[in-house]
Amino acid sequence: MAATPAPPSRKPSGAEGIKLASQGLRGDIAAALNAETARGGISESAYTLLKFHGTYEQFDRDTATQRKQAGEDKDWSFMVRVRAPGGRMTAAQWLALDALADSHADGTLRLTTRQGLQFHTVSRGNLKSAIAAINNTLLTTMAACGDVVRNVTTTPAPIRDAAHARLEETAIMLSAALLPRSRAHHTLFLDEEEVGGAAEEPLYGPTYLPRKFKIGLVHALDNTADVLTNDLGFILVDAGWIVTIGGGMGMTHNKPATYPRLADPVALIGHDEVLETAQAVIRLSRDHGDRSDRKHARLKYVVAENGVEWVRARLEADLGRKLAPAPALPAFTVPELLGWHEQGDGRWWLGLPVPSGRVQGNLRAALREVISRFGPDPIATPQQDLLLTDVRDADRALVHAVLRAHGVTPAEALSPLRRWSLSCTALPTCGQALTEGERAHHPILLDVEAALERHGLLGERISLRLTGCPNGCARPYAGDIGVVGRAPGVYTLFVGGDFEGTRLNFPVADKVAQAAIGATLAPLFAAFAHGRAPGEGFGDFCARIGQDAASALVAPAKAA
Repeated sequence: MAATPAPPSRKPSGAEGIKLASQGLRGDIAAALNAETARGGISESAYTLLKFHGTYEQFDRDTATQRKQAGEDKDWSFMVRVRAPGGRMTAAQWLALDALADSHADGTLRLTTRQGLQFHTVSRGNLKSAIAAINNTLLTTMAACGDVVRNVTTTPAPIRDAAHARLEETAIMLSAALLPRSRAHHTLFLDEEEVGGAAEEPLYGPTYLPRKFKIGLVHALDNTADVLTNDLGFILVDAGWIVTIGGGMGMTHNKPATYPRLADPVALIGHDEVLETAQAVIRLSRDHGDRSDRKHARLKYVVAENGVEWVRARLEADLGRKLAPAPALPAFTVPELLGWHEQGDGRWWLGLPVPSGRVQGNLRAALREVISRFGPDPIATPQQDLLLTDVRDADRALVHAVLRAHGVTPAEALSPLRRWSLSCTALPTCGQALTEGERAHHPILLDVEAALERHGLLGERISLRLTGCPNGCARPYAGDIGVVGRAPGVYTLFVGGDFEGTRLNFPVADKVAQAAIGATLAPLFAAFAHGRAPGEGFGDFCARIGQDAASALVAPAKAA
């Protein structure tokens, strides 16, 4: 998508002033944590700063109008996000988080597309104790949100070889090294004694980054983490790491200066240069990102509007040395991680599908029993699924029996579309949602599956990604099919991305009613079934025929 240059930076946004005056992310949070506070939500300042500590204040949008008419306040609560580098958790950590879902949240856990975990509807009175309990598991909510480096993602597969070990170790190292230095989180939520005032932030500075910053690490045989959708990516190759810069999914409808973008390869670095390179790229974002307009603040716009050579020159000046140019990107693959797989050390992992990442009901009970009895360490995947790792061969049948007894649906019973679908939370809790996400996921899949089946395509490996707004939390612009919330009950449909995550898709139909999504896509499925090249995927077919032809195919169905 072509870049539209933004006007020169103007007055800093309101968030910049809040960060500057926050005394290292403290602000008025202490007062906001008082559970006895009167009606209404927290202040704008506390809302902005609490993100850095891993939580968003939200309200139940389903009941807001009714409560207002009755003269009642909104039903306020908090979403709390756990930072788990590479999705890695121990069995003990999972069981502790599972118990927290009942004592402090809505009885569910939600796996995110960045391998984290979220709790929903945490009350203000429970917020501090929830965050402290998460810290006691040796996980944290710090920097799970906010204008800092978010949860670092990587391939979730627990294959016991040198490449996977390096990816996991590097993701965990970066996650720890790039945390903010402020002790505000510890004094506000963990009752650490305040010593010496606000600490300096040598990397982030007093106003942190202009916007969120995402890092992903992969190798060519597993791009599950969609490395090119990140602000900063590291691709493991024999010679070291290919550094990619400038990816990001968010956009705003009808604002052409905002757009999704895939990252560009910028340099090739050695294995011992990852941290200093990451810090240099973060400083680039810190110093050149647009602080006047948060919708135009991501690093992707800096790269798009200045070019790769400009970026490389700035990084070389920062690092004090020349950077080797990046080689051509390797051909990516995205492997199937669900079901049983050998790890390479005599043990197995089991990949369990988790619809929309929501762990609840029978699935939650089954996981609790399996993890309690057999002790597998869970790994959250960028597909919102869960891998149970280090299972002994002798325990596989027993694990399967527990899951079957709880009625857990195995991966092999699902269509490829269902196995490779993502959805954001959206309504009723997300304040950004324009329409349904998670709650519309199942009916949309049913309609699209029915359309595929009519054309003999139900067994095709096709990815579908659903979001309730254009911010792109479920990476909708990098899939075969993107379904993006446009307004209540309607969506924009995108096609033409590739399954491997190296090409953006394009819009083909706007303001499509939820119930009409399958029927609108059906003419494209028919054309694909009859006109595909040997081995060609659906997204590749749509890209080959082009946006105009694809839009023309779906136009009659949309009009109907």
